[in-house]
Amino acid sequence: MNQPQIKSFGEWKSPITSDLIVSNSIGLSSVKIDKNNNIYWLESRPQEQGRNVIVKSNPQGEKIDLTPTPFNVRTRVHEYGGGAFLITENKVYFSNFQDQQIYSQDLTNLEALPQQLTKAENWLFADAILEEKRARLIAVGEYHNPNLKEPENCLVSIDLLTGNVEKIVTGNDFFSSPRISPDGNYLAWISWNHPNMPWDSTFVSVGKIESNGLLTEIKVIAGGEKESICEIKWSPDNELYFASDKTGWWNLYHVNERAMIEPLHPTKMEFGYPHWVFGESMFDFICDSDLLCSYTENGTWKLARLNGKTKHFQEINLPFSSISYLQVNDNIAVFIGGSATQPISVVKLDLNSEKFEILCQSTNLKIDPKYLSIPEAISFPSSHGVAYAWYYPPKNQDFIAPNGELPPLLVKSHGGPTASASSSFNLRIQYWTSRGFAFLDVNYGGSTGYGRTYREKLDYNWGIVDVEDCVNGAEYLAQQGKADREKLAIAGGSAGGYTTLAALTFHHTFKAGASYYGVSDLEVLATDTHKFEARYLDRLIGKYPEEKEVYYKRSPINFTERLSCPVIFFQGLEDKVVPPNQAEMMVNVLKDKGLPVAYITFAGEQHGFRQAQNIKRSLDSEFYFYARIFGFEPADEIEPVEIINF
Repeated sequence: MNQPQIKSFGEWKSPITSDLIVSNSIGLSSVKIDKNNNIYWLESRPQEQGRNVIVKSNPQGEKIDLTPTPFNVRTRVHEYGGGAFLITENKVYFSNFQDQQIYSQDLTNLEALPQQLTKAENWLFADAILEEKRARLIAVGEYHNPNLKEPENCLVSIDLLTGNVEKIVTGNDFFSSPRISPDGNYLAWISWNHPNMPWDSTFVSVGKIESNGLLTEIKVIAGGEKESICEIKWSPDNELYFASDKTGWWNLYHVNERAMIEPLHPTKMEFGYPHWVFGESMFDFICDSDLLCSYTENGTWKLARLNGKTKHFQEINLPFSSISYLQVNDNIAVFIGGSATQPISVVKLDLNSEKFEILCQSTNLKIDPKYLSIPEAISFPSSHGVAYAWYYPPKNQDFIAPNGELPPLLVKSHGGPTASASSSFNLRIQYWTSRGFAFLDVNYGGSTGYGRTYREKLDYNWGIVDVEDCVNGAEYLAQQGKADREKLAIAGGSAGGYTTLAALTFHHTFKAGASYYGVSDLEVLATDTHKFEARYLDRLIGKYPEEKEVYYKRSPINFTERLSCPVIFFQGLEDKVVPPNQAEMMVNVLKDKGLPVAYITFAGEQHGFRQAQNIKRSLDSEFYFYARIFGFEPADEIEPVEIINF
C-alpha cells in the first residue's frame, strides 16, 4: 500500500473532476408509478443543454426515453416550476419549456411525435390532473396579461379534444394541488394570498363538481393565517388527508367521516416541506387508511407506515437520509432517495419484503470511499440560540497535509432562504473535500426541518440571523482547530448569494467569497422580481416602501466601503428571479474600490445553471479563484479566470 503524499490542503489531486461531474451527472425528480407498476421520472441532463426528459421503466426494468428531441419537459409557473407532466393510462401530458404549452404523447405509439394540445397565448400550466369523466385536465394556470403588473393565477379546465382553456377557480393570488376525490364528486385545492408565502399561511378548499364541470358549494375546510398546509391527498375511501404545521410542526391530519379534522401522529417531526415547486409528494396510500409517509428529524429524512384509523406508526429501516416524490401502487413504493454515500437515485421499494432496488442514479461515477468525506451533523451556539450544519472534513486517501497546517474552509449558505441543506451524497461537495477543503453546509435559522419556530427565526431578520449563523459556524470550526482562520470562504446561490454578500460586507470573518446569482440590493429585488416572491420580503425584511430604511441598511451594495476581501460572481443572463443588474452593480463598485473581483456570465442560463459546460466552468473557476487568493497551486489544469485588481 502506497504511503500518502504530503501536500498542502487545496493542492491534492482528486479523481472527482468537474468533467466527470458534468459528464456523468443528471438531475432526478418527479418520480411516478402507474396502475401497471410502470415507473416514470424526470431527468435533467446538463449534457443536453439542461433538457428535461421523461424516462419510463417497466416492471422488468427496461428503460426508455419518452421525450424526443427537442422537447423539454419544464414549466415556468411561479418561475420555479415543477409538476410539469402527468401520466395517464395511455398518454402523457407535459408542459414544453420553449412555448409553455401542454402537449400530449401517445404511450401506445412512441414513434409518433407529441401533439400540441393547448394553443393559449400567454398561459403557463402546472400540476395537472385528469378528470376522465369530462375528458379534461384540471391544472394550475398562470396568465401573463401584458396589461397587468403581475400574472393572474387560477385553476383551469383544459378540454382534451379542443385544448380550450377555461378558468374554474379564481379569487386568490396563488393556487396549487388540485385533487379530485376518487368518487369524482369533489375537487380540493390549496390557495394563499399576498403577502404570505405558502409556508406562512395557506387554505384548503373543497368544491362540488356539477354535471357541467363547474364547482358549487365551495368552502374552506382547513388552514389559517398562521397555518401552512403543504400537501393534500384523497384516500381511496374519499377522505382528505393533508400536512399542516398548526402545532408548529408539519404533521399529518385527515378530515374524518364527521367532517372533523383529526391528527394522525402528533410529534416534533416534519412530514412536510416548503412549497417551492409543484408536484412534491411526501405521503401516499397503501390502502384505504394505511399511509406510507416520509418525515425529517434533525435534518435526516426517514420512511414509515402510518395507519389513519389505529394511528399505529412504524418506521421502515432504510439506508437513505433524503426521501422525496413518494408514490405508491400495489405495495410498490417509488421515491427519490439519497444518503451520504448513495447518490440521489430513483428507488423502488417492495413494501411486503421491504427490499429496495435502485433504478437510476444521478451519477454513475464509482468513487472509492477512501476519497469520500462523510458529513457530520453538528450544532453550535449562535446569536439566536443553537444553529445546525453538516460538517465535511477534508478527505483523500492519497494525501495528508504537513504537520500543523489547517485546511481552508468553504461555508455554504443554501438558497431559499426557506429551504434546507441536505446530507445526501453530493459530488460538488466532494469536489472540494477531496482537494483538501473542509466544507460546512449551514442550516441557519429560517431553515426547514426543525419546526415552524426555527423557520420563523428569519422573520424580519434576513441578512442578520442567517449571516450570523454562517459566521458563527466558521468561527466555531476555527476555534475547534478544524479550519484555517485566514482561509475562510463563503459561497451561496440566489438567497444564499445574498447571505454570502451580507456576510462579506457586514462581517470580517471570511477572507473570500463566491456569489451565484445573489442579491446585493434588496430594494431592487423588492421592486424587480416575479409574482411568486413579490411579497416574500415583507416577512423577511419588512413592508416596502414603509421599511425602506431597513432595506437600505441590509443591502450590501450600499456599504461596499466595509467590504475588504475578494469576491467572484456568477450570473445567468436570462435570470428573471435575480436579474443580472444585481451582480453588475456590485462588481462595478468592487472594481472602483480596487478589490480583487471576477465576474463570469452565462448566456442562455436562468436562475440556476443547467448546462454542462457552465456548471463545469463555475465550479472550476471558484476553485481557481480561491487558489489565487489563498496562495496554493491547484493540481489540475484549470482555465484561468480574469481577476480584476489582483
